[in-house]
Amino acid sequence: MKIGVIGIEGGWSSEKLADTVAEKTGGERVLINMEDVRLDLPSGDAFYNGHNLTDFDALIIKKIGARYSPDLLDRLEVLRYLHEKGLRIFSSPYSILRALDRLSCTVSLQLKDIPMPPTTITESVDQALVALKNYGEAVFKPLYTSKARGMSVLRNGPDARAAIEEYRAENPIMYIQKTIDLGDLDLGIAFLGGEYLTTYARCKTNGAWNTTTASGGKYRPYEPAPEIIELARRAQADFNLDFTCVDVAITDNGPYVFEVSVFGGFRGIQETSGIDAAARYVDYVMERLK
Repeated sequence: MKIGVIGIEGGWSSEKLADTVAEKTGGERVLINMEDVRLDLPSGDAFYNGHNLTDFDALIIKKIGARYSPDLLDRLEVLRYLHEKGLRIFSSPYSILRALDRLSCTVSLQLKDIPMPPTTITESVDQALVALKNYGEAVFKPLYTSKARGMSVLRNGPDARAAIEEYRAENPIMYIQKTIDLGDLDLGIAFLGGEYLTTYARCKTNGAWNTTTASGGKYRPYEPAPEIIELARRAQADFNLDFTCVDVAITDNGPYVFEVSVFGGFRGIQETSGIDAAARYVDYVMERLK
């Protein structure tokens, strides 16, 4: 069985997944960087480092770029072509396309009445000011990002217009989300094949406004109430992702879902529960290839 991993060299979860695939299949370890893939449309073949990707039984997507950007959509189109031609890919590029863009993910969640923090979408500085006045304080979030990179916390006040104009120069479509009190943690609730796997918490350690590990956050075990797991299950269900983590905050106003992550990592799971998510994922893929 020949399985390749699409990921990032040096990325903890990508390397872990590639190691696990090689160990379980007994085949060559192949970690594919999408930057170096060549798709030849006349032949329908795609090449990477001496490999023709159409010769693989399956590909597992762990990451398709070191940084989130619209360029990732183009890489997914290459994979969508291969998928349409019959190559098994986990998760489906279609599924990832629906959730990778923060706005697309949010619209899908809101149409299912999944509770989220109050959110405004606008290209207008004047309308952004109205939203900020209503919220008092808000997080301005790029549509393509992870670990809170590029996010700005803005407060209503005399300097707000200038701050919004500066933000808009880099982010014409503004995704504005009311700041909510997270307490000291939020949750990553993991699913494999739509089935609940485990939950971990990300905890603030240094007064940062967010809990991401990039801002110093640390993982710890967490056992959510059944209704929280059910909320996360509903949130991820329609995306049909083979592996995902749903980001959830527990607040005084009830739980809020931030997003359904298309590239949920394995480290938080392993450090807090001891579950080898990479091994579980490879078992899941191999079972479906039989």
